[in-house]
This record gives sequence, C-alpha cells and structure tokens, in this order.
Amino acid sequence: MRLFAWIIGLPLAVAVTVFAVANRAEIRFDLWPLPFGIDLPAYLAVLVPLGLGLVAGFLLGWASGLKARLRAGSLRRRLDAAEKTQSQA
Repeated sequence: MRLFAWIIGLPLAVAVTVFAVANRAEIRFDLWPLPFGIDLPAYLAVLVPLGLGLVAGFLLGWASGLKARLRAGSLRRRLDAAEKTQSQA
C-alpha cells in the first residue's frame, strides 16, 4: 500500500509543482460588497479551493461512516464481553 501511495503521490506532487511554477501571474479578486480586493497568484486561486474541497469531502466521508464505526465498536465490546463470560463458564 505504501508503494501505491508513492506511485500516485510523487507524480501528483510533481504535476502540482509544475502547475504552480507555470501559473505565477497575479490575478485580482474583487470581494464584491467590500471595497477592496486581493491580488494573488493564479495557482493559489486554483489549488486552495481544490484543497478545501478535498478536505471537506474527506470530512463528510468520515462523518458519514461515524455511525457505522460506533456501532461496530459497540458490537465488538459486546462480543468481547460474551467471549469472556463464555470462557469463565
């Protein structure tokens, strides 16, 4: 599994680095109701929302499985207690 992470992660890191180097031009974001804007590199305008979306997706996926993980833990504790009672009898 660790080799798979390297096979996927290293080319992805290289691609992100190349993208960032190639898109260093400044772009201006006007924050509409506010009287000012922000100048930032184009790569940040793409990579920051992408990263925030990945984190949000991870958290939503983790939260959706929380109920199942809690139930599995409860069932595991019940099974361990039943096995302990069985071995004492």
